[in-house]
Amino acid sequence: MNSDLPIWTPKTTIPKSQIAAFQDFVSQKTGRSFADYEDFHHWSVSALSEFWKCIAQYFEVRFDTPYSRVVDSQLPFYNTQWFSGAELSYAAHIERNFESGKPVICYRNENEIDTDISWNALFQKAAAIQEDLMAAGVQKGDCVGGYLTHHPVTIAAFLATNALGAIWSCCSPDFGVESVLSRLGQLNPKVLLAMRDYTYNGKSHSLSEKVALLEEKLPSRQQTLLFDSDFSSWDLDTQAICSLHPLSVSFDHPIWVLYSSGTTGQPKAIVHRTGGMLLEQMKALALHQDLQPGERFFWHTTTGWMMWNYALGSLLCKGVLCIYDGAPGYPDMGAHWRFAADKQIHHFGQGAPFLIQSMKVQEPAVQASQLSVLKTIGSTGAPLSEEAFHWLQQQLPEVHIVSLSGGTDVCSAFLGGHPQLPVYAGYLQCVMLGASIEAWNDQGESVWDETGELVLTQPMPCMPVFFWNDSNHQRYLQSYFQAFKGVWTHGDWIQRKAGKGIKVLGRSDATLNKNGIRIGTAELYSALDQLSELEDHLVVDLPALDGSSQLLLLVVSKETLHVSLEQKIKKHIRTQCSPRHVPDRILPIAAIPYTLSGKKLEVPAKKILLGGTPSESTSLGALKNPESLELLVRLRDELLLG
Repeated sequence: MNSDLPIWTPKTTIPKSQIAAFQDFVSQKTGRSFADYEDFHHWSVSALSEFWKCIAQYFEVRFDTPYSRVVDSQLPFYNTQWFSGAELSYAAHIERNFESGKPVICYRNENEIDTDISWNALFQKAAAIQEDLMAAGVQKGDCVGGYLTHHPVTIAAFLATNALGAIWSCCSPDFGVESVLSRLGQLNPKVLLAMRDYTYNGKSHSLSEKVALLEEKLPSRQQTLLFDSDFSSWDLDTQAICSLHPLSVSFDHPIWVLYSSGTTGQPKAIVHRTGGMLLEQMKALALHQDLQPGERFFWHTTTGWMMWNYALGSLLCKGVLCIYDGAPGYPDMGAHWRFAADKQIHHFGQGAPFLIQSMKVQEPAVQASQLSVLKTIGSTGAPLSEEAFHWLQQQLPEVHIVSLSGGTDVCSAFLGGHPQLPVYAGYLQCVMLGASIEAWNDQGESVWDETGELVLTQPMPCMPVFFWNDSNHQRYLQSYFQAFKGVWTHGDWIQRKAGKGIKVLGRSDATLNKNGIRIGTAELYSALDQLSELEDHLVVDLPALDGSSQLLLLVVSKETLHVSLEQKIKKHIRTQCSPRHVPDRILPIAAIPYTLSGKKLEVPAKKILLGGTPSESTSLGALKNPESLELLVRLRDELLLG
């Protein structure tokens, strides 16, 4: 595999992409011409007012009250003013796409029972929920909290909430009660929305006891609305045309509150602005993923992960949202691929771990011919290994792999795809329009071809408007503006390579330090993903009192970790990475800890191995498999005894 050659190049015969159409639009509006994408991107971050005005004009954003000025940049970035004086509605921009009788959501549950939801049925349901919210006294600026699955009723509930000018915040039922309270409890929601029950990984779960506890411990709650996981209360055949009469709000009005993982303390309640999300989602999905009107968009997520909010943007772009409600591996690893084939999905998005696991299963779940309309495969949540890039491209040679990197902090991506640029294995294609990304070394110098901290040197309207209950922006300041003065430091370690793109090397707070040389964890994981004997892995760098450190590799293997397998792993790492990547010890473990959004717990694992307790090191309710932490405790005790 020649890493200097692209694995995918765009066809010149395809219809004009949205990003090309937008570039033509900009040239007509401004009289500017652009030599290439690099030139176009430079304009987008050096002429912020002109760029974001063009975005609003191209997508025909309706300002119910016009703006007086596009941007007034200030430091720190949270002081920047966007579209001063403007008022608009997110829900109204979805409602304007209403097509009577046409499907807007394609839904499948774990039993592989399909339900298609028309615009009529969705808005009729949303209008009914809106009436219930109004009866409960919900008004503009009130908070509505959800404890809901990825189900069409959740989309309807969001539209009902947003149309009233209320603030949305949602947790997935895989969150425990304390985890929900640590999030929604910060907001004092007036109404709680919850499912009565749900099914996950083949098992049915009643939420009655958890909902009762939430009702007891949310003193601000005035009413609870309960929803069924079936469609018995829906009129799926309705031809009624309902309007939600969306209320216009200021550009900075909170649209939703998302939360940091909460693995190292109380989750940060991150508040996003209505106008910023509207513009950012149109830009990201339509331009960078080339989502065209009528195309079917799928991204597997739960309601507790920002990708739920991101996927909602497909409705802004006149797309059809496809939802699979359940575990990604149930009843088998082919379930989602069959969904993509059956529903003729154009854009198929997943967390990187799912795509890597699909590769390890070996047998293709469906044939490429069954995915003939598939345009893009999206990947996020963790770096996608070079091996997985190659495997996916071999299985689906015509499909464009779009790897994204961003975060809950901005509810979008900084780094992503471009339908007219080549794809190199292991690299994200480009810095997205409007995102002024650089890699900085420890001296605050911008670097190429070497690793550095991901920083943003210009503000974006998708940056949080504030954190909830964060007086004087103290947590906001500490989260992004401490490392370097005047820029946003995101916490990722990246490497920019001219002509190829950007490689994400892992979280900078989990960076390894072997004999004074910094190593990104993603490099190691990418190499280990190539070994069929390994099911999973996690690496930690444990410092010693004398200033040295020990690199430990924990592996979940299909067979006993015997000497010959250890030697094979070390040789493979030495060959694929370098001698400095080779761990000092390789240790077996039954499971690796993950957050609910699928991220490995590198930093909390390190804390536990250094002597911390699980409860001190992380929030157990934020984990997908909290029982795995006890495995780390046992491993630590064995190391001490040994």
